[in-house]
Amino acid sequence: MPLVDDGLKKELSQLYGAPERHYHGLAHIEVLLALAKHHRADLADPEAVEAAIWFHDAVYDSTRKDNEEKSAELATERLSGRVVAERLRRIAGMIEATATHRIPDFADETARRDAALFLDMDLSILGAPPAEFDAYEEAVRQEYGWVDEPTWRAGRAAVLKGFLQRPFIFHSEIFRQGREKQARENIARSLARLG
Repeated sequence: MPLVDDGLKKELSQLYGAPERHYHGLAHIEVLLALAKHHRADLADPEAVEAAIWFHDAVYDSTRKDNEEKSAELATERLSGRVVAERLRRIAGMIEATATHRIPDFADETARRDAALFLDMDLSILGAPPAEFDAYEEAVRQEYGWVDEPTWRAGRAAVLKGFLQRPFIFHSEIFRQGREKQARENIARSLARLG
């Protein structure tokens, strides 16, 4: 039996289908699932990564700061009894890590590698072709439509500068080679627009 069965997929799909989700919706999940399938051979526990993908934005309210924590709690609640406790902690840890996009301090090296790939998949949009990146930026702005323009510009610029200040945006060599350069170009272009 898969970790995320058809019943859970239906429940989660309804959450992702909420009208206020312009980027953090089902299309985002489908992109990540396709990436996970593409990188399946590179993952030690592909089913755990798939579960983290399904749950990582399950709770999403742009006015709150605890979405990742609440999404991890939902995953823990829904997957409890389907998976051993340590594996469930790893899934929840990956979900919580999307708050900072830093690899969780898992004791197991293979779990850290899986988390790195999962986080890179989640940020893959940063290294997308310019038109796709621009559409993502517009969709995120819609999700934060309640924020006035000066506050949005300052907050978004701070987030993007944080990524640029890292030695690498992506954790894994696979994503660095494929998307790092484009991500940095996209972010620099966005920052120029934000002023």
